[in-house]
Amino acid sequence: MASVPSVSYSITVRLEVPAGGKAVSQITHVVESAGGIVTALDVNTAGHETLRIDVTIATRDTQHAEDIAGALEKMSAIKIHKVSDRTFLMHLGGKIEMQSKVPLRTRDELSMAYTPGVARVSLAIARNPEDVRRLTIKRNSVAVVTDGSAVLGLGNIGPEAALPVMEGKAALFKRFAGIDAWPICLDTQDTDEIVRTVQILAPAFGGINLEDISAPRCFEVEARLRELLDIPVFHDDQHGTAICVLAALTNALRVVGKDIGAVRIAMAGAGAAGTAILKLLMHAGARNVVVCDYRGAVHKGRDDLDDSLRWIAGHTNEGGYAGDLRGAVKDADVFIGVSAPGILTGDDIATMTDDAIVFALANPEPEVSPDEAREHAAVVATGRSDYPNQINNVLAFPGVFRGLLDAQADGVTQDMLAAAAKALAEVVTADELGPNYIVPSVFHPDVSNRVAGAVREAAGGRPRTEA
Repeated sequence: MASVPSVSYSITVRLEVPAGGKAVSQITHVVESAGGIVTALDVNTAGHETLRIDVTIATRDTQHAEDIAGALEKMSAIKIHKVSDRTFLMHLGGKIEMQSKVPLRTRDELSMAYTPGVARVSLAIARNPEDVRRLTIKRNSVAVVTDGSAVLGLGNIGPEAALPVMEGKAALFKRFAGIDAWPICLDTQDTDEIVRTVQILAPAFGGINLEDISAPRCFEVEARLRELLDIPVFHDDQHGTAICVLAALTNALRVVGKDIGAVRIAMAGAGAAGTAILKLLMHAGARNVVVCDYRGAVHKGRDDLDDSLRWIAGHTNEGGYAGDLRGAVKDADVFIGVSAPGILTGDDIATMTDDAIVFALANPEPEVSPDEAREHAAVVATGRSDYPNQINNVLAFPGVFRGLLDAQADGVTQDMLAAAAKALAEVVTADELGPNYIVPSVFHPDVSNRVAGAVREAAGGRPRTEA
């Protein structure tokens, strides 16, 4: 896929130029000739002889930004003072901070917020531990926990490099659901150490959001923590993705007039996200599913199945198909990919049924070019923000945790996940629904509240069972 200029790779170049003449228009011409886009031009200081201006430019990638800066530097009578990467500027000093909710302006206020007054509150909690949710931040706090082993599409980059991502996650919790989330980046990839560390940290939190932990270790970490803790444990890479996919598929099926129980689904990806998607789709009524990994279709006859793949083989592919992904896609109504870039072509999509649905969710490069897929499929969704129908976990996890915290839930069930997906799908009204609008914008004002309400209702009075 051809890359286009993006704000993610935007730079601001501070230039000193002659006050008169055509310098400004020449700058724009040089940038555009190099393939960049000038998105803003601000005069920083002005004098009779020179102007100091800040030019903000969208570029394709880091090398493109360097090339554009080099082209500007070659212009006569223009001096570059500095080049700033706007994404790095946003991250300077981190993206989140802690703020006090109560004033500390006087000795009286200090004595109530801290010693000696706080001692009475601590004793009250010691007498009645249930009061910890009422009297502390626990009622509104989530730990965002990672070991840095599977960060975005970057792989095993470690806990320090994972911290900017976890900070971003915490910022999204606050922005979309008013939840105080804290990045916890663990310097271990030992399952026992991860489980024990989260277990002993848990008293301070109302929920645990596992993030970017590689499969299959993430399955065991999540399962063990759910057994040990009396607060919800939610692996966003699995369950957040599953909620968004089910919501999007619900609406896509409405667009093409098909039923989830009747369609044939081909899936690429049998890792954490793929397995969670599969389980939630089946909970919602999907029956005819074939799942493929890099070795081809998952079926009972394979001799390389671990516990997770064995479960998939036992619950899907009733016909025992043993071929590759291209064969699985042939005559399928739905393709869902959470795997690798460029593994299918438009010709492969052409072999699907009429009014096919394609969710190519590998990021940043999908399993099939969205442009090619759209030539043959009725509905196409990706994980990218530059195409319609972006499947983005931000649609799910803030509202899910808002509902879990409000309900003081002690776990997460498949019914709760399905309720979240249903509520998310219903944000898109019948009048709005169409091939290019099957999920709402992440900035839609109703998303978080609707999802939270559905989860809160599903959590009310239900016994704890595993999702």
